[in-house]
Amino acid sequence: MKRRIITTGDGSKTIQIEEWNEQYHSLHGAVQEAYHVFIDHGLRHLPQNQLDILEIGFGTGLNALITFSEAQKEHKKIRYCGVEKYPVSIGEIKQLNYCEALGFKKLQEIFAKMHICDWQKEVAIHENFLLIKRQQDFLEIDDQNAFDLVYFDAFGARVQPELWTVEVFEKMFKALRSKGVLVTYAAKGSVRRAMQSVGFSVERLPGPPGKREMLRATKP
Repeated sequence: MKRRIITTGDGSKTIQIEEWNEQYHSLHGAVQEAYHVFIDHGLRHLPQNQLDILEIGFGTGLNALITFSEAQKEHKKIRYCGVEKYPVSIGEIKQLNYCEALGFKKLQEIFAKMHICDWQKEVAIHENFLLIKRQQDFLEIDDQNAFDLVYFDAFGARVQPELWTVEVFEKMFKALRSKGVLVTYAAKGSVRRAMQSVGFSVERLPGPPGKREMLRATKP
């Protein structure tokens, strides 16, 4: 599928899949959306100073980058697992401007390290940030009680409905520890009901720019 780099509403770039008319991030602002959904309503929602995070859709690495940045500010120790079936190329990564958009050019070395490090191998990106990238189909995930927080950032249900099913959310439920949290930009009723059917307690929250609502699910 043909992919191209485009600029979103806040000046940060993302990748668009032309055949699907689908983007890796919101057209209203890639960085804005990532902060609102995954940092404000995910990372900052949990009190622990040590967190195991699972990202569904590692993609451009934006969520990992802003998590690293915020974790350093808040003195959190993170073990970050990013799952991605189709990794983004280094050539595409070099065209993204996230460090500039965040106002922290010094993060460029960290961002590069996140992308050039080996897959399937845990790497110390920093003394307080461990990263493992897994090239894996989401349906093959079988972790049990391993994570405190899930960033569910798969492509939307319009183009990949198979990623927003009871089967997938059951895997997420099992992967989380007790009181673990899953956050996603999605707010469809069918998604909320799928989460609830596997045991999640689900909240509707104000969405990022361009979206009325988002969802946060908690494992009792």
